[in-house]
Amino acid sequence: MTDNPFEAMMKMGQDWAKQMNPAMETFTPKAWEAMMPTMPKDMMEAFMGKGLNPEGLDAKTRLLLTLMGLTIMGAQAEAQVRLTVRHAVEAGATKQEIAETIAQAAMFGGVPAMTKAMELATEVLDKGDEA
Repeated sequence: MTDNPFEAMMKMGQDWAKQMNPAMETFTPKAWEAMMPTMPKDMMEAFMGKGLNPEGLDAKTRLLLTLMGLTIMGAQAEAQVRLTVRHAVEAGATKQEIAETIAQAAMFGGVPAMTKAMELATEVLDKGDEA
């Protein structure tokens, strides 16, 4: 048993999931992330951008703000950071805009949070270059 209550809770949840469905034994969060499709730009704009409020923020800006918030919180939600970067690129964000957003977050979340978010974003952006 571990002294960390969060680790203990996660272990119990994983054990329960394996008992309920043995196929889950090999499932990983990265596999779940890979299954998540990237929403088309038009769909993101309709649900999160100008379709939501014609006078408001566009989907790209909302996703960059989301990325900043995730970074300020320490970039602990790795899958969410990667998914947000992937969707921001689809919504039209450039590598420079993503890097500047994460760098700006360092003022509020600290350099370690910025470094982690940059590493996660680089994973996504490098994958995009290979495609």
